[in-house]
Amino acid sequence: MTYESSSAAPQRRPADLEPDAPAVLLAPRLAQFAAVARLEHVTRAAQLLGMPQPTLSRAVARLEDDLGVALLARQGRTVRLTRAGRMLLDAVERALAEVERGAEAVRAEADPASGRVAFGFLHTLGTDAVPALLRGFRAEYPQVRFQLVQDYVVAMLARMRAGELDLCLVSPIPDEPDLVTRPLDEQRLNLAVPSDHRLAGRRRIRLAEVAEEPFVAVGPGYGLRQITADFCAQAGFAPRIAFEGEEVETLRGLVAAGLGVALLPPGLVPRPGVVELEVTAPRTRRAIGLAWPAGRPLTPPVEAFRDFVLARRGRLLEHD
Repeated sequence: MTYESSSAAPQRRPADLEPDAPAVLLAPRLAQFAAVARLEHVTRAAQLLGMPQPTLSRAVARLEDDLGVALLARQGRTVRLTRAGRMLLDAVERALAEVERGAEAVRAEADPASGRVAFGFLHTLGTDAVPALLRGFRAEYPQVRFQLVQDYVVAMLARMRAGELDLCLVSPIPDEPDLVTRPLDEQRLNLAVPSDHRLAGRRRIRLAEVAEEPFVAVGPGYGLRQITADFCAQAGFAPRIAFEGEEVETLRGLVAAGLGVALLPPGLVPRPGVVELEVTAPRTRRAIGLAWPAGRPLTPPVEAFRDFVLARRGRLLEHD
């Protein structure tokens, strides 16, 4: 799930960037032509552009040669646009305006005070941990904008590698050479059982005690699914998944309905029909960390938010 306040950028078309494409061949000279056309004077245009007049004259002449059409009618020191020149200038003006809008958008993205951060995080952290982070950060940087993405770990990391996300809160923490990761906190996972379950009167259990029970879990690809499988393996069994869902609260509902048990983060409020038990063996805690691409420069607002999050190491889940 994605929350954002800006429109998506148009898809880049590789065919437009072929070495012999007109835009590639002509681009360096179009702004020079536009300056001459606007001023109708080569010398003044050269002064405006900060380049020698003969160099500018040759550039415009090469542009005409490339196009095979006269763009300017020369009259002494001044020039006049031909009909073809007027047609090209209209197109160039629109293109330059679009480039300027793109440049302004890029500058706004990286503005230290009001830039944008594309931040991905686990669904299970979206109810309290992430809002608390954002509230604390915005107290210091009230104008910084956020694009928030909730997804499972594999999908978030793929989007981050593609440049769509700047930072991700993840669990488990990946160990991959193209990523920089920092551990932030550990979160206890309880065993959620129906309130009429045979173990509901207990406070603590060993995970092996539910080896024969049906489990409800998030789908494959979610970090919590892999963590559940790993803890069950440590307890000597593979969980039998009876139902799959995408949201933790959906899983709690399935547990309340008596459809299985589940390893889940502690609920913010008690869920009717569900009892949460502490697991003593193995120690069911998941590590939560921050990840970002190695070698990719961070914009000032992204760097500021990264440092803010890292400063909360050991306190990310203090509400637990």
